[in-house]
Amino acid sequence: MKRVHIFVSGIVQGVFFRHFTSMKAKQLGLTGWVRNLRDGRVEMVCEGNEDAIKEMIAWSKKGPQGAFVEKTDVRYEEYQGEFTDFQITR
Repeated sequence: MKRVHIFVSGIVQGVFFRHFTSMKAKQLGLTGWVRNLRDGRVEMVCEGNEDAIKEMIAWSKKGPQGAFVEKTDVRYEEYQGEFTDFQITR
């Protein structure tokens, strides 16, 4: 099991990025959370199997229709198993 912390920059707020991130994470069987940051970025933490994590990273580099991703900052962290589902937070 793996854990990743992702920061996404660009036009990623006001385009349902968090909603589609949550849907994608649940489809992949990932747990964790996603939220908007005051500086305009979206931040997410995902835990799950390695293949699902890789797919979420690839997805986050494009985002949903209407988003324009300029940059993703991906940080691998130690798996903690602290989540039971995937949530949108504030």
